[in-house]
Amino acid sequence: MERSIAMIALFAALIAALGLIPKFTLAFGVPITAQSMGVMLCGTVLGARRGALAVLLFLVLVALGLPFLAGGRGGLGAFASPSVGFLIGWPVAAFVTGLIVERCTANLALVASVASIVGGIIVMYVFGIVGLSVMLDKTLVDATLLVTAFIPGDVIKAVLAGFITAGLARSRPSSVLSRS
Repeated sequence: MERSIAMIALFAALIAALGLIPKFTLAFGVPITAQSMGVMLCGTVLGARRGALAVLLFLVLVALGLPFLAGGRGGLGAFASPSVGFLIGWPVAAFVTGLIVERCTANLALVASVASIVGGIIVMYVFGIVGLSVMLDKTLVDATLLVTAFIPGDVIKAVLAGFITAGLARSRPSSVLSRS
């Protein structure tokens, strides 16, 4: 129990630390950041439940005003921006990613990469597209076209998450809670 709490807090901190990498904000107000890889890693390493809890902890801290989002953003205003759909989708993305890794026992690097693509890209994009559509008053098709700019970088992050998870499993197998 205490180990799970510590890992949840550690991965919430990891997402915050990935926000320190300089962001690149697209013209429609959503930044390209490394934090989505942190969400993927929450699922691949911690598993569904703990991964989602780590992301929820991070989002609660952001809502309380801590400047943990890329570019030093924080507070409730972050949830009234074009990024809101992605933020709301993060816990679901971590949960789905973790669920896939927990259920599939094949090669961990491959499973974690595919899980990151399914949960950390597809699921997250569903929420992000709806959020963009609402916040920017665009159609779902227009919002979908906007997020295509994220695809190459997110695929790279998903593959990296798979290799990082597999490397962690090789070096410290007990730390990959999604497989324990």
